[in-house]
Amino acid sequence: MQDNPLRRWLTSLLARKGGKTVLVKALSKRDRRRVLRHFLALDKDDRLLRFGSMLPDEQVTAYVNKLDFAHDIVFGVYNTRFQLVGVGHLAFTSKEAHPDSIHYTDKEKVAEFGVSVSKSARGQGVGTRLFERAAVHCRNVDVDTLYMQCLSSNRTMMHIAKKAGMEIHREYGEADAHLHLPPPSPSSVLAEALEEQMAKIDYTVKSNARAALRFLLPRR
Repeated sequence: MQDNPLRRWLTSLLARKGGKTVLVKALSKRDRRRVLRHFLALDKDDRLLRFGSMLPDEQVTAYVNKLDFAHDIVFGVYNTRFQLVGVGHLAFTSKEAHPDSIHYTDKEKVAEFGVSVSKSARGQGVGTRLFERAAVHCRNVDVDTLYMQCLSSNRTMMHIAKKAGMEIHREYGEADAHLHLPPPSPSSVLAEALEEQMAKIDYTVKSNARAALRFLLPRR
């Protein structure tokens, strides 16, 4: 990964696909209900790709209820209707969870990333932007190894992994990809801070617009 996260972020911000800018915001416990709604809206095939198995609603709900927003980082992308259309979960684990990590890092922790995108938001670069934000955050908290595990048939994840230059290992229908990240830099810190600030402003505008519409439009 080239060490120009600020330039890359500004380029992606200006190169709007379909006139839409994809802003990634760090989520908190207050967003848990919307995260659950996002996952429950995934069909069986999408749940298989996201979780590695076709989880029923009860297990999806249990997964969301156990999300630790203080320890892990959950990122989201909201559309113009204030709906959560992309979710990235960045979980930090000890390097012992990945025995091969001894070949890649001397840090105590590594990170694992999972992502899902609603059908309505596909083809807009949402998954890529979520991954890029996760990678920059890893750098800025001094974690230099990022893992993604998914089914080999998950073409979207495979595309993101290849585009990021991740090393991919395939075995028994599953793929394990990892990326070694450079240390933090002024560019990476500024890129994350600017995006989070813009995403918060965007979130507030969309939230207020939604509240105004609810107030102005008569209830049926």
